[in-house]
Amino acid sequence: MDLAAVFTRRDPAPLAARLKADTGLDVPVLALAEAENWRERLDAVILCGGSATDLPVQTPEFAAKFNVVDSFDTHARIPEHFQNVDAAAKQGGHLALISAGWDPGMFSLNRLYANAILPEGRDYTFWGRGVSQGHSDAIRRLKGVKNAKQYTVPVDSALEAVRSGTNPELSTRDKHTRECFVVLEEGADAARIEQEIKTMPNYFADYNTTVHFLGEEEFLRDHGGMAHGGIVLRSGLTGGGHRHLIEYSLRLDSNPEFTGSVLAACARAVCRMFAAGERGCRTVFDVPPACFSPQSAEELRASLL
Repeated sequence: MDLAAVFTRRDPAPLAARLKADTGLDVPVLALAEAENWRERLDAVILCGGSATDLPVQTPEFAAKFNVVDSFDTHARIPEHFQNVDAAAKQGGHLALISAGWDPGMFSLNRLYANAILPEGRDYTFWGRGVSQGHSDAIRRLKGVKNAKQYTVPVDSALEAVRSGTNPELSTRDKHTRECFVVLEEGADAARIEQEIKTMPNYFADYNTTVHFLGEEEFLRDHGGMAHGGIVLRSGLTGGGHRHLIEYSLRLDSNPEFTGSVLAACARAVCRMFAAGERGCRTVFDVPPACFSPQSAEELRASLL
């Protein structure tokens, strides 16, 4: 795989200098509008926008012109997003893989496998404590917000109840709290912004949410990291009444770097599936596992099976 170009809505020059300094790669960094001129030169495009306002528009637009991968993570709106992208990709003769990353994405696969193995049981997913990129982006889109980060925090008592094997009934609010750190634009209405955050559907309305306002210097000093992680569990029974617990966890120093690694593997899969004649929209459920790997089928059987 080769990085062919980076397209940005920002000024390309500073980003190009940073990319070269950080990676040593002399890769073109271009204005987003120039992507149209690269239609015949790119095997796949990885979209890195936010789920709140970017990807619902960008993914269908790009899927009509390119093979694409996105990390759309508003779970409740995935079916709607799938339909929009599927129509655009089919019309353009391309292949799109949406909602890739670690949740949705890798955690989705673990939920599927665990459900197939333990059909009598319950699923539980806990995120954090860590920075949610999508939720942070949703706050930054509010009028009057200069910068923001949101931490998803699991409720320890709920996690321990699941691990005990009692299969508790837990609401969305029971499992997590959300903590927001916000830098305001000068003159912004803090009360209005706090209310907009706490009532935001699909993001904060279903959680106990705390909003902290702080200065930019304090924000940069104390909230510069991007660590995250999470746990997927399936607690269930088999025929003899025996209890079983399937648990899969991630601890990530950098949420965006890890997510980017997942998206790169998904881009590889998209290229292979496109070459095999597939068109339209797909999710990770539709990808043969071997398509993600750079290894051949023979190598996989010899080394990982």
